[in-house]
Amino acid sequence: MATLTLETIRKSFGKVEVLHGIELEVADGEMVVLVGASGCGKSTLLRIVAGLETATSGRVVIAGRDVTPLEPADRDIAMVFQNYALYPHMSVAGNMAYGLKIRGLPRAEIDRRVREAAEILGLGALLDRRPRQLSGGQRQRVAMGRAIVREPALFLFDEPLSNLDARLRVQMRAEIRRLQKRLGVTSIFVTHDQVEAMTLGDRLVVMQGGRAAQVALPMEVWSRPADTYVASFIGSPSMNLLPGTLEPGGASARLNSGAVIDFADGPRPGAAGMPLTVGLRPEHVLVGEAADSLTLAVDLVEPLGSETVVHGRLPDESLLTVRVQGPFFGSTMPVRLDPAWLHVFDGGSGARLDPVAA
Repeated sequence: MATLTLETIRKSFGKVEVLHGIELEVADGEMVVLVGASGCGKSTLLRIVAGLETATSGRVVIAGRDVTPLEPADRDIAMVFQNYALYPHMSVAGNMAYGLKIRGLPRAEIDRRVREAAEILGLGALLDRRPRQLSGGQRQRVAMGRAIVREPALFLFDEPLSNLDARLRVQMRAEIRRLQKRLGVTSIFVTHDQVEAMTLGDRLVVMQGGRAAQVALPMEVWSRPADTYVASFIGSPSMNLLPGTLEPGGASARLNSGAVIDFADGPRPGAAGMPLTVGLRPEHVLVGEAADSLTLAVDLVEPLGSETVVHGRLPDESLLTVRVQGPFFGSTMPVRLDPAWLHVFDGGSGARLDPVAA
């Protein structure tokens, strides 16, 4: 059990800086998920924590100990890789025990740890098999078992589910979460899948361009995204982002479509005419004729059974996605933007604009 502190971590490859001073505190027993698009720096940051990459500057502190200059083997961590990294000529038991044998633990202690991990992961009947005789999900369990038997201070997961099919990914992420809670081991999990991030993390670190765009609880990231990047990345389908300007007094926005939307939670700071981006999630778009409704020209309909996702264009050609219950048929749809669920962002920087304090 341990804490993790990252102090102003920077990383450059030549003249290209890929991490720009990452600061992060991970509590004892907490699962923190690093999420972001490919190339955002999340895997590089994880590798720096593991000691597989050297930070250009900054410190990595595990359980109060500065491990920045230490080799991976001396950091008291265990890492689960995307490709499992199992030895094909060894049995399941041999793969799980190998690291302990290298450390010189007594055979009785190794056997005890392997049996306990196998019981936790449901691998008891598979200990004599080779990796080629296992399914993808079973191989993933073996990789996790190899990490568990080390009893590390810190678990590191580098996109461990990306090679699994969709159904197995859902099953395995639930198993990983249950396992992490049961063991109480401080963990860092890297993924580009925002659904995995939302369901696995105690907290999320949304990475963009080598920076932490937002660090917060999953539902806070969803309900109060820090900027337009986070707003568009977290949530499926993505949040609608509509351009407009601030009306005099700051209590409403005029969209490029001509519609004026009042802010339900109070005025925003800024001068009249200031560029804004108004955000609204697809499930919060209201459907139905009204005095203030807009006509959505439907481009694509995605039936998903109990609900339908409708993609279309407003009169100003702004794209809008709507989530509706049940089936939908038609080429147009009357829509309204629910003021109670609006998110308002600066049209230039993309930063969230909160209401002016009373």
